[in-house]
Amino acid sequence: MRRQRPKRATTTMVIVSTAALVAGCAAQVWGTPPAAENTPQATVAAPPGSLPPLPAAPPAQPAAPLTGLDARIRQATDDAAASGATIEAVVLDRNTGQTVSNGATAAFPIASVVKLFIADDLLLQVAEGKTQLSPADRQALDIMLRSSDDSAAQNFWNRSGGNAIIARVKARYGLTGTTAPYNGHWDVTTSTASDLVRYYDMLLDGSGGLPREQADIIIGDLAQSTPTGTDGYPQRFGIPDGLYAEPVAVKQGWFCCWNGGNQLHVSTGVIGPDHRYVVAIGALDPTSDAAARENITQAVKTMFPGGKI
Repeated sequence: MRRQRPKRATTTMVIVSTAALVAGCAAQVWGTPPAAENTPQATVAAPPGSLPPLPAAPPAQPAAPLTGLDARIRQATDDAAASGATIEAVVLDRNTGQTVSNGATAAFPIASVVKLFIADDLLLQVAEGKTQLSPADRQALDIMLRSSDDSAAQNFWNRSGGNAIIARVKARYGLTGTTAPYNGHWDVTTSTASDLVRYYDMLLDGSGGLPREQADIIIGDLAQSTPTGTDGYPQRFGIPDGLYAEPVAVKQGWFCCWNGGNQLHVSTGVIGPDHRYVVAIGALDPTSDAAARENITQAVKTMFPGGKI
C-alpha cells in the first residue's frame, strides 16, 4: 500500500514485539525467497483442511531467556534516532512469559497491517454463516494478505461496514489501544505495540473468537508473503530481511507521508519453525523510502544478530 497522506501531528513509533506462538502452517518464507515467488499468487489457496491445525498452546520448550535483548533494543533505538527515526520496542516470549521493552506505549498508524483485522472479521462472518466467500473472494483475500492488495482490502472494508470492523475486532480481542481511522480510511487505523502482540497471541490460541480453521487461513497466507506488494513496493523490509535465518510469516504495511512527510513502515509476523515468537515492528523515518526500509531492517538485525531470535 503506497498512499500519500496529509500531514498529521500524531505520535508514531517503531515497535518490535516478539511472542512465542504455536506451531502452524508448513509453508514459510525464509529470508529472501527464490525468484519464483516474486509474482503475487493468483490462484485460490488450498482448502483449510490441507493445513495442519494450530494447537491451543505453544509446545513445551526449554526456557530460553532473551539474554541481552534489552541492551540491543536500546542500541537499535539509538542508532535509528541518529538518522531521525523513532523506534520503540516490546518483545514477548510467549513460552516463558519474558517481556523486554523500551517503552512502546503510544498509538501509531498500522497501515496495511489492518488487513489482518479485515480478514479476521470477514472469516468470522464466514464461520458463523453470515456470509460466504466465492472463489474470487477467496483469491482476493489471499492476495490481500500475501501481497497487500489495496483493492481487495477496500472491497472487504466497504462490504463489512468500514469502521465497524475495527470496533468488532477491538471488542473480541480486547484491544484497548486500537482506534478506528479518524477519516474512515482503513490504512490510518491506529494501534499499539501491546495490542498487536495481544492480537497475534489470541488469534493463534483461539481466545479472540476466530475458529482454528480460519486462523490457519490467515497464518497460511502470511507464510506465503510475496517479495513485493501488488503495487510493486518491496515487502522484505524489517522482519524478512532482518530475521533472514528464521522461517517467517509476515504482514507488512507502509505509506508516505505522515506527521511532516515521514516514511511509515510496519512489519509484523510469526517467527521460527515452531512459531514461538511474534514480531511487530514499525518505523516513522524522515529519510527516503529506500533508506527507511534499510533502517528498519538494520534495527531488526541489531536486535537479533545473525538473523535469528
